Amino acid sequence: MALAKEIMGISLLEKSSSFTNSSSMALFNPNNYHKENHLWFNQQFQGRRNLSTRKVFRQSTMAAISENLIKVVPEKAVKFKVRAVVTVRNKNKEDLKETIVKHLDAFTDKIGRNVTLELISTDMDPNTKGPKESNQAVLKDWSKKSNLKTERVNYIAEFIVDSNFGYPGAITVTNKHQQEFFLESITIEGFACGPVHFPCNSWVQPKKDHPGKRIFFSNQPYLPDETPAGLKSLRERELRDLRGDGKGVRKLSDRVYDYAIYNDLGNPDKGIDFARPKLGGDGNVPYPRRCRSGRVPTDTDISAESRVEKPNPTYVPRDEQFEESKMNTFSTSRLKAVLHNLIPSLMASISSNNHDFKGFSDIDSLYSKGLLLKLGLQDEVLKKLPLPKVVSSIKEGDLLKYDTPKILSKDKFAWLRDDEFARQAIAGVNPVSIEKLQVFPPVSKLEPEIYGPQVSALKEEHILGHLNGMTVQEALDANRLFILDHHDVYLPFLDRINALDGRKAYATRTIFFLSDVGTLKPIAIELSLPQTGPSSRSKRVVTPPVCATGNWTWQIAKAHVCANDAGVHQLVNHWLRTHACLEPFILAAHRQLSAMHPIYKLLDPHMRYTLEINGLARQSLLNADGVIEACFTPGRYCMEISAAAYKNWRFDLEGLPADLIRRGMAVPDSTQPHGLKLLIEDYPYAADGLMIWGAIEGWVRDYVNHYYPSSAQVCSDRELQAWYAETINVGHVELRNEDWWPTLATPEDLISILTTLIWLASAQHAALNFGQYPYSGYVPNRPPLMRRLIPDENDPEYAVFLADPQKYFFSALPSLLQATKFMAVVDTLSTHSPDEEYLGERHQPSTWTGDAEVVEAFYKFSAEIGRIEKEIDERNADTKLKNRCGAGVLPYELLAPSSGPGVTCRGVPNSVSI
Repeated sequence: MALAKEIMGISLLEKSSSFTNSSSMALFNPNNYHKENHLWFNQQFQGRRNLSTRKVFRQSTMAAISENLIKVVPEKAVKFKVRAVVTVRNKNKEDLKETIVKHLDAFTDKIGRNVTLELISTDMDPNTKGPKESNQAVLKDWSKKSNLKTERVNYIAEFIVDSNFGYPGAITVTNKHQQEFFLESITIEGFACGPVHFPCNSWVQPKKDHPGKRIFFSNQPYLPDETPAGLKSLRERELRDLRGDGKGVRKLSDRVYDYAIYNDLGNPDKGIDFARPKLGGDGNVPYPRRCRSGRVPTDTDISAESRVEKPNPTYVPRDEQFEESKMNTFSTSRLKAVLHNLIPSLMASISSNNHDFKGFSDIDSLYSKGLLLKLGLQDEVLKKLPLPKVVSSIKEGDLLKYDTPKILSKDKFAWLRDDEFARQAIAGVNPVSIEKLQVFPPVSKLEPEIYGPQVSALKEEHILGHLNGMTVQEALDANRLFILDHHDVYLPFLDRINALDGRKAYATRTIFFLSDVGTLKPIAIELSLPQTGPSSRSKRVVTPPVCATGNWTWQIAKAHVCANDAGVHQLVNHWLRTHACLEPFILAAHRQLSAMHPIYKLLDPHMRYTLEINGLARQSLLNADGVIEACFTPGRYCMEISAAAYKNWRFDLEGLPADLIRRGMAVPDSTQPHGLKLLIEDYPYAADGLMIWGAIEGWVRDYVNHYYPSSAQVCSDRELQAWYAETINVGHVELRNEDWWPTLATPEDLISILTTLIWLASAQHAALNFGQYPYSGYVPNRPPLMRRLIPDENDPEYAVFLADPQKYFFSALPSLLQATKFMAVVDTLSTHSPDEEYLGERHQPSTWTGDAEVVEAFYKFSAEIGRIEKEIDERNADTKLKNRCGAGVLPYELLAPSSGPGVTCRGVPNSVSI
């Protein structure tokens, strides 16, 4: 506590002790510049009370102190001066227009078109019956400091207040300039309580564009019913402004949070091939809501929203847009560079001769020699792109060179091994799909009246020889059989997928056996196609090879499993479960939780940039003919697969412990540290994840119990209840009647809900995102799409396969253009930006809240995250843990909390920020 108290000022109890001695009157001496405000002590108990004072002073003691204060109130208020230090962040880069307007603002600032501030008390003004306000103050020296090239500029403003002003609770800001500016923070100095902090972190728009005054609240959190009288109307007004009226086209400068369905992925005006189904809404496929932009309909389909095509920005509320970084360009800027410049250059160079890789040396040369591009006039443009490190250089002769993916760093041929194929199911980029095999043969959940009887082709004889002498039932009972089951996800779409040009897929099931040393080995792969007739051969089983032909068949079967898994990973586990399903929670938080609400302050770092990256994804990744459709097997049906999976999404099972139990990968066990026993003890994602989960849960528990000592406070918190209700009833409206939604009636309910949200935004997203290039950047290891099925003996292609199996293998993988485009994009998606904020970190760590006990609890959480990181390092060096340590084995670092910038295959950012 000592550190937090020292940073935030003398503690409340220390200050209260001054009232027991004769020197207490000095606090209210009108001649003392720093101590004139005689109501400061009263406001401190109303506002800055910690957990103990909330309980101790709420009743009789508070009244006694108030009575004592009446005796020391001077008869006449005394005016005194307080100072505001206003921190404005400069733009890193300005275009010519911005530079001209900046100089114009500097000039007009001299003649009175200033930035003005008003300080607002937590008290009501007895004369106006409104919030008590100071005089209007002007930012000084704007014109003199306008040419400073530093990242941040501090300006000064001075207020005149009287000793009856009370505690400062809000500031309004009016920007009379022509141009917006980024207001980082305001600190008020001169009150007896010590510095008062206002974390702003917001763009302030010119008055000509947004006439209303901007409201910023101090860092003191208040539950709605505890809001001081002087701030109540401002709290309500700020939320009304953020909700908007649901009408009109949103401007890029707006700060309005509202909902819309996914009706902007297609572009029917370009032709029927670019039309896509609407996701969400009456009569449409269920899907979470997105941020509303209000654009006009397309010309050919009134129910489809017109698109803003790249490189023009699509709307997200202004404060959700990416900030600039002084150190480097954001990874999202690199993403735009890749999408808008590099990929067209690749297409121009390769599309006319869209050849296959001829062999492994062709792929290796992308890392060792580079790819020769025919850039022509785009030469200079491309050389200036802010490309990620992995697209490391465009050298003399227009040579594009990729960095070597991590999967090749220790063992160039690791990807070929069965044990590595299996290891990646529990320690790779998608470790959340594997399940315990419950029954053999596995059973489909698809409706037989629609998809026919889904009887598995797997038989006991397929796997019996791989069970170390066990029977199949013995292996099931011993928890030794596991499955990667993508059958039901793909089968309903296979007819349409396989009708696409250059796309071929199976619905796959892969059976794994858990060895005595804790590693998995694949023992059978089932490949299913839709049944075309009573006698059609729609299923086949491939088992580990015993001959040369069988070896190549096995390799192609594993590639199909990887392509299935890549689609489920990207469309379901990554995009749907972390990006899309979190967006309604974020929209509702901004609409229903005031910035001064404790839960908003807790969630704030975990909502950073998510709306922006989701908007960019809808514009350039998920859209018709976008990167996802181009690079993954399902093509134009990608988002329909995602929407089909949403029908089975359950928020109550999204927390790590519940998910592990659902998949049969763990069983409840109260004797274990996290109340769970893992069936695969060396399951790196789960083992590390449970430590992170436990740390998050402990931090959230400390936080929630501080503000909600009983269920009554949870139930009566109208903002909190409105946030959760709107998330369900509007943001996830098609699922609103499901009985699995957790209730929000007790502190334990709230702890569970918040822990799940923070887990999804931080660790879950990190585990699914930042390994994409390290594992998928080598396309044979994890191809995102397949172009050939495995020929059987009756197929004309079978002779081609036998004659040159390697050539056939590469003809089944993505083409050179598809591979290089995919590599460039997933590299960028795997890149940490230089200004990333990681789990256990916060901007302004000591002033984001005005509550000392909460600050201290956060430092405890941060220390626990540091301890976990050290333990993960130790695990990765433990030779007994063969899924993360061994000859050529990659360590599992995707849940190691910290990281440097770039593609590191580690690091847990606070939010879904890329």
